[in-house]
Amino acid sequence: MSENINLADYVPSEDEEFMNPRQRAYFRSKLVAWKSEILREARETLDHLAEESANHPDLADRASSETDRAIELRARDRQRKLISKIDAAVQRIDDGTYG
Repeated sequence: MSENINLADYVPSEDEEFMNPRQRAYFRSKLVAWKSEILREARETLDHLAEESANHPDLADRASSETDRAIELRARDRQRKLISKIDAAVQRIDDGTYG
C-alpha cells in the first residue's frame, strides 16, 4: 500500500464501502502485526527449548521434558502454516484479489 492512511484510531464500520483503501490498509496492518507476534513467540520458544535441552537424569523428568518439547514443536508447526496463510492474505490484499 503506497497510501499513507492514519490507522491509529480507525475502526472499520458498516457505513463505509467494503474493503475501501482505508479498510485494506487496516486489515493489512492487522495481518502484519499478527505475523510479527507469531514470529516473536516462535523465537521465544526456540530460546526456551535451547535452555531446556539439558539431559535430565530422572526418566520421568526426561519424559515430561520431551512431551513438552513435542507439544511446543507441534504448536510452532501450526503457526508456521498460519504464517503462510497470513502471507497469502496480505498478498491478496496487495494485488486486489481478496474476497
